[in-house]
Amino acid sequence: MWLFRPFFNAKRSVILKESRYQWQEETDTIKSESLFPALKELGLSNDLAPLLWKRGVKQVEDVASFFYPALENLHDPFLLYDMEKAVERIQTAIMNNEKILVYGDYDADGITSTSLMKESLELVGANVSYFIPNRFDDGYGPNKEVYKYYMKQEQVTLIITVDNGVSGHEAIQYAQENNVDVIVTDHHELPEILPNAYAIIHPRHPQGEYPFGDLAGVGVAFKLSSALLGEIPIDALDLVAIGTIADLVSLTDENRALVKLGLDRLKETDRIGLQIMFSETKLKLAELNEETVGFTIGPRLNAIGRLGDGSPGVELLTTFDDEAAEQIVRDVEASNDERKEIVQRISGEALLMAEQESSDFNLIIKEGWHQGVLGIVASKVVQKTGRPTLIMTYDEQTGLIKGSGRSTEHLDMFQFLTQMKEKFVSFGGHHMACGLSFEKDKVESIREAIKTQLAAGEYDFSQKPALAIDENLAIDQITVKKIEQLNQLRPFGTDNPAPYFKIDPETMTSMKRLGVNQDHLKLLVRSGETDLDCIGFSFGDALEEIESGSGLSFVGQVSINEWNGQRKPQFQITDYCVNGLQIFDARGKKAQNFELSKNDICGLVFTQPFYDKFSKTMNVKLFDFEKLDSIDIYQTIAILECPPSLEVAEKMAVAYDVSRWVLLCETDFDHYLAGIPTRDDFGKFFKLIHQQSSIDVRHKLDAIISYLKIDKNKVIFMIKVFFELGFVTIEDGLMKRVENPPHRPLTESTKYQAYLKKIESEKLFICSNTGEIKQWLCSIGGNKK
Repeated sequence: MWLFRPFFNAKRSVILKESRYQWQEETDTIKSESLFPALKELGLSNDLAPLLWKRGVKQVEDVASFFYPALENLHDPFLLYDMEKAVERIQTAIMNNEKILVYGDYDADGITSTSLMKESLELVGANVSYFIPNRFDDGYGPNKEVYKYYMKQEQVTLIITVDNGVSGHEAIQYAQENNVDVIVTDHHELPEILPNAYAIIHPRHPQGEYPFGDLAGVGVAFKLSSALLGEIPIDALDLVAIGTIADLVSLTDENRALVKLGLDRLKETDRIGLQIMFSETKLKLAELNEETVGFTIGPRLNAIGRLGDGSPGVELLTTFDDEAAEQIVRDVEASNDERKEIVQRISGEALLMAEQESSDFNLIIKEGWHQGVLGIVASKVVQKTGRPTLIMTYDEQTGLIKGSGRSTEHLDMFQFLTQMKEKFVSFGGHHMACGLSFEKDKVESIREAIKTQLAAGEYDFSQKPALAIDENLAIDQITVKKIEQLNQLRPFGTDNPAPYFKIDPETMTSMKRLGVNQDHLKLLVRSGETDLDCIGFSFGDALEEIESGSGLSFVGQVSINEWNGQRKPQFQITDYCVNGLQIFDARGKKAQNFELSKNDICGLVFTQPFYDKFSKTMNVKLFDFEKLDSIDIYQTIAILECPPSLEVAEKMAVAYDVSRWVLLCETDFDHYLAGIPTRDDFGKFFKLIHQQSSIDVRHKLDAIISYLKIDKNKVIFMIKVFFELGFVTIEDGLMKRVENPPHRPLTESTKYQAYLKKIESEKLFICSNTGEIKQWLCSIGGNKK
């Protein structure tokens, strides 16, 4: 006997499998025709015009710079507020041989920023050292104790922050009061009150007028370097590309130029550490693009700082020592592998805890979690739950609750949490992400504050995040040539996403789960005579949904898959929905893999014994054609008991116009496989009855079965048929033959007819595949196709 467990998660929709995103299909492309002449002049296809238009390229004069950005497209660094003041102060420090400290950050943006600033200062002869704070010992941003150490022990008289500083009031104030100037270069959200630094270089400085406000930390450092050197440091563009891509800032305007030019430089980089990393990870430099940086280089640099000291990342990017670089790369690979394992474990625990959250905002806290990966975990929880999330842990060293937050597009996390910042010991970030800490006894008051603000703000988290679909494509339109044409829009990233396409395949085959943990899904879709490989990363658990559905639509992005010298188009699934009927097969042993929820699903039975059996463990309705209103609130029905006939099944299918059927279809006896008793069986039994004046069927049934050598259920069935037809009488378990019984065919018996109907029903609902059952249900006419 199998065990009932909750089937669909209580928070999961039970109607047609809806898309995770709100698909936005734009069809108006007429306005983009104004870009045709510019595309023609560049020898590019007009098919790119609507894609450019949707990405904000709406002026003819902007088309050329989009595809072929040049150094001349970069903005003047002296347009940044305080830039001239900062350069003059650095030049004074160099002339006086002052000791300069570059104070960075432990993520990829911070590491590349530090490397770039260090190299630039060395080029102009500065006496420079650098410091990457330890995430666990020093925390994020300016640290007063670190400042104090370098000021007193190293006689530093100028500190330049990169990728941090705008929230470092205390440390910066301390430095300035002790005659050490601090130049802040940062790009994070600006607080209401800026620190009392000597100079603050920020692309969105309230008193500045810089034309582009979305530079990464490394982009701001690059601007200071350009101003200081008096020319663009071309050799540093590879660092700019890495940091900009890793920090997920907008890849438009100046960032697009920096990344596109930086990727070209990265393919020819002289940095020994990167060359060794490329070799170890088997990266092909000729094919290097923003995805390579985003999924290979960036995570490895981030892993260094997440698990410990981020300084080796700077050494990796700036060293000229082959042996040192090789050792750092080995250490980086080890850190990255460790990071993956930790993330997987904590994510699993956090997601289980998130399921217990009743709020629209996840505040998840557990002792013992590694602080360095909490931001990654928060992102995964947001992706699964669709709710803003804080993932926190207890820091034994400080006695504080520390962690990271990630948000959805419906809530500006920085502004939301700023309203309760007096409860935090430290806090910083931007609209989609933050880092914070607070005292242990503040947990409940923070929970209440979050709850109060959610209620006051009237946030609608039920609204799906938007996903703009660029075009509906037939499968035969997805070709290598088409994808090569689309790749001219690279580099892709924030605000310039790779195009999203919608496909509606006719059939799907070769579905299977991939990966060590079976996390991913691979399948082949077909329309007409054209097949297309599809891959769904982290869609492994959707196999049954997709396999059981009909009328599916997929949204995703396209790429070229190269294998054994062959180049084939591939569709990477981002989202999907089921537009037709779904059949989930939980028959037999498969029932062990299904969970039945008491709230989201209704179990259907046809007889009282099965109602008694299942009603103890789940919500069950006894089928009654006269009382159909008691089940119409459900869109998922589990057929727990096999319908007694196809006629009843047809009434069921017409009455319940549902989207999802789960087949368990248990029976008290397998009528179809056993078959109906043969004429010889009936003859043998009839002969036995005539040989005996009476038979004790209550106590002697086993002896009868042994004598006749007929299955017990068949014997019981024949007794019922003979009794119904008046061939025998039964009283107190004693069966007696009727003298001169009426001449009636067996088929006159309602029991006999019901048995035949059960055979017919079991043939369909137990012995047929789900495709045949789906076809039958759809043919009834009352179900979604």
